[in-house]
Amino acid sequence: MAKGTMNHLALTVRDLAKSEAEFYAPVLGFLGYNKVEDVPKTMTLWFNAEAKFAVNIWQARPEFAAKQHARYASGFHHCAFDVDSRADVDALHRILCEKHIKVLDAPAEYPQYAPGYYALYFEDADGLKFEVVHMPEVPT
Repeated sequence: MAKGTMNHLALTVRDLAKSEAEFYAPVLGFLGYNKVEDVPKTMTLWFNAEAKFAVNIWQARPEFAAKQHARYASGFHHCAFDVDSRADVDALHRILCEKHIKVLDAPAEYPQYAPGYYALYFEDADGLKFEVVHMPEVPT
């Protein structure tokens, strides 16, 4: 492993079973993740062996389950996943639309971030924001 690479991302959702079925399974499955651990009503763990990265999804505790995530409060803003091509960005966009997953910004170029930066922004039922991006050139 390279020093400083990320190992896993742990997220808490208000309804684990529903969020996983309606959002995380289709999105993470498309991105090459497989569910490797499942503790019903508590947590699941999805792992992508190629990326050597895991996404851990936790059930919110009852005293917090009614609260909606606030993106611009202190804490999590968004998470971006790399994909191999613009076609991958477009393919996930089609899946999101078919599954009625909220798309914040449809696939578009964002040259202000990097040459060829092509991304899609979307969110889960708790308001957690995600991005998939194809970035052919990494600025140095």
